[in-house]
Amino acid sequence: MSSTDIQELRNPPSMLTNMARAALSANRKPGSNPELPDIGLRLSDVVQDADHLRRYRRVCGFRENDYLPVTYPHMHAFPLHMALILDARFPFPAMGLVHTGNKITQYRRIGNREQLDVECRTGTLEKQDKGWQFSIHTSVNTGGELVWESESFMMFRTGGGDKKKKQQPEQEPAQDTVQWSVPGDIGRRYGAVSGDRNPIHLYPLTAKLFGFKRQIAHGMWSKSRCLAALEDELPEQPFTADVYFKLPLFIPAKVRFEHHGEGDRHDFRLLADDGIKPHLEGTIRPADA
Repeated sequence: MSSTDIQELRNPPSMLTNMARAALSANRKPGSNPELPDIGLRLSDVVQDADHLRRYRRVCGFRENDYLPVTYPHMHAFPLHMALILDARFPFPAMGLVHTGNKITQYRRIGNREQLDVECRTGTLEKQDKGWQFSIHTSVNTGGELVWESESFMMFRTGGGDKKKKQQPEQEPAQDTVQWSVPGDIGRRYGAVSGDRNPIHLYPLTAKLFGFKRQIAHGMWSKSRCLAALEDELPEQPFTADVYFKLPLFIPAKVRFEHHGEGDRHDFRLLADDGIKPHLEGTIRPADA
């Protein structure tokens, strides 16, 4: 078994540089039998920026308190994700990747002033009907204690796949349904905070360059907004928040947020205004032992 090549960074990668490199490597071809390199990046002693944290809470809907929003460590991980994908050994281009899912496990709440050690490494690679899906694993430690980890899943589409509609599992009836208005600039606002200024999230014209009819919301903004709405339901004990991203959320839009709680499990969905087309489906449950 090979050991992961972990590179220690002194500073977080520049997202401006990452986006420029992503554009230059847009023609990268994975070949017929791609393999993920066993690589990783580590950033130690990350200090929280109070102003950035405040702006993140505002754009995602989290309240001000003494603990980081459950999705906030992803802000430190995302530049490392991009740097891994842009590594010359990585088989897929950064442009055109589709974010298909994200699973976060929080082992305990993280204080606003805690320093974090963030490590990201390549995970699994799987051939699917529509292309290749790979994952990037992130772990966050403070004082040697594992407090947070995540698995982000992305797909490089190769076309084809089963065109038949898959039968959806029967959903529990929603206990609560709320309509939200998602503004057309949410991609630019979240991009300014996260550094993820992918053109598909910014303007109708830039989104059309990549085959979308207009700009779409970031998947991680959608997840964060849902978890902000459930902030009072999030347990203090270890839990996992697992989501699958479905249909693109074209913005501006009106959407329906639904959730159902039973025992120590909560299921939630973000639907189009028709109450049928799904943008996101997720579950909150106790962390695996």
